[in-house]
Amino acid sequence: MLRILQFLYRIRAFILFVFLEVLAIWMIVSNNSPQGAAFFNSSSVLIGSVLKKQADVIQFFSLAEANEALTSENAEILQQLRLLQIKPDSISIKLDSALAATYQFKGGRVIGNSLRFSQNYLTLNKGSKHGIKPGMGIFNPEGVVGRVKSVSENYSVAFSLLNTGLLVSSKIKSSDVFGSVQWDGKSASEARLLFVPRHVKAVEGDTVVTSGFNAVFPEGILIGVISKISPDEKNPNYLSLTVKLSTDFSKVNYVYLVENTLFTELDSLHRQSEISNEY
Repeated sequence: MLRILQFLYRIRAFILFVFLEVLAIWMIVSNNSPQGAAFFNSSSVLIGSVLKKQADVIQFFSLAEANEALTSENAEILQQLRLLQIKPDSISIKLDSALAATYQFKGGRVIGNSLRFSQNYLTLNKGSKHGIKPGMGIFNPEGVVGRVKSVSENYSVAFSLLNTGLLVSSKIKSSDVFGSVQWDGKSASEARLLFVPRHVKAVEGDTVVTSGFNAVFPEGILIGVISKISPDEKNPNYLSLTVKLSTDFSKVNYVYLVENTLFTELDSLHRQSEISNEY
């Protein structure tokens, strides 16, 4: 304490100078309108700038929470849009409530992702208490991402589309010719469209989307575009089609999960009939 007092005593002249300068500035600002206005305008700019920086920092750290909330909100909007876009079997038959409620959407965030294996998986921050169930399809605004494999109370693990064990029922949008998209374990940006007959007139640039034929994805979710066409060397009856995937799996973050509410019934029926389906 004594050293602090000694230090203040040594700089007493400087402290007095600073005090008198502040007093002089205050008197000038208080008694002269132009200088006062300029001072307060400058102060407002400085304070406003500091507050803006503070708000930017707070906003940055709250982005993850805001994005997750937006994803959940968008999932509800997707649910409503799906109800509006469902196609009836014929123009004379009105959609019933069971068909309208076939698909339900939820939002989630990817907290774990692998790319370097032949069988890659995703981990999501939503589990059974959030309504997530095994078998639910996963996609984002870019396209198909994968399918839920197993769930715990707070988390879920999913097959990535970059998993050689996952097949997605698909079709060429321009012609409605269907096949199955499967990753071949090579490039993380490409997959194969299988079982397309050789007589089909496919062209590079054709869009590939989900077919809606299985119990996982609704019809029309983007998968990618055809980037290469050649005869299938193993089976001459089919084409070998390479699909440039629309989803960048190195940047997958927020996703939508889609549940087919009739999945259990369809799965049970297929098992009873001994039919192998692509899920």
